[in-house]
Amino acid sequence: MSTARVALRSNRRPLLLLLILPVAWMTVFYLIPIGVLLTHALFSVKYPKIDHHLTLVNFQTFVDTELYIRVLVRTVVMAVGVTLCDLLLAFPVAFWLARRVRRNREIALFLVIFPLWSSYLIRIFAWKTLLGTSGILNSFLQWAHVTNAPISFLLYSKWSILIALTHIWLPFMILPLYTVLDRIPESLLEAANDLGAGSVAAFRTVVLPLAKPGIVAGGLTTFSLTMGDYIAPTLLGGPGDQMIGKLIADQFGVANNWPLGAMLIIPVLLIISTILLLANRAGAMERTAG
Repeated sequence: MSTARVALRSNRRPLLLLLILPVAWMTVFYLIPIGVLLTHALFSVKYPKIDHHLTLVNFQTFVDTELYIRVLVRTVVMAVGVTLCDLLLAFPVAFWLARRVRRNREIALFLVIFPLWSSYLIRIFAWKTLLGTSGILNSFLQWAHVTNAPISFLLYSKWSILIALTHIWLPFMILPLYTVLDRIPESLLEAANDLGAGSVAAFRTVVLPLAKPGIVAGGLTTFSLTMGDYIAPTLLGGPGDQMIGKLIADQFGVANNWPLGAMLIIPVLLIISTILLLANRAGAMERTAG
């Protein structure tokens, strides 16, 4: 065996030893429990007990029930909408933090993550206070004579869910973008300007391509968190605005139908996993081409 191979193996051993504990932790406390949970999708319920004989009845129920398909599509549309809104709001903030702020940057970053220090429920109820018919926003609009009566669609609608989730997940989009944008060498932007590229052209040809990893990381995080959320739709949405997370929670709670609840998790995992694989494939192809 060559000396290079021996050196390579000796260098790998410390890395493998470092990975043993986190891999074991993830296996015992995440992979095995989620595997056990998902196997319930192959069982059925004979109240008050679960029938552990293998069956595909839950999959057939999902396919045959229009409600489940409609709610899943609604959830995907909402997740895409929240992700796009967060991207549009986060990019200017992240760019300003990374390229314009020179003093007190730590304070600005602290203000970005500060909302995460408050409870998720507190932020939801804060939006209920803002958007309600007697809330701050409606009161201001009537005081300013913009409207003569409260605007009812601001609360208990898909718009209130979109607004609240966009606000709640915004830091998860800003931070990855800031990390990537902060690493762009200033010399690249100066070179683009020297070659005659204006601000828009420099953004399109230099900043945006280099920001793709941050866009993908923030987008995947925001999309995944929205897909699994059920508290915001429950507290802010109307009867026709519920998302798949609420149906899953109801099956494990009110309906006590764990097999069907486990089955409803599978499409969510498949959608998120597919998007993640496509993002990894696109990144690998881009690195190979580069």
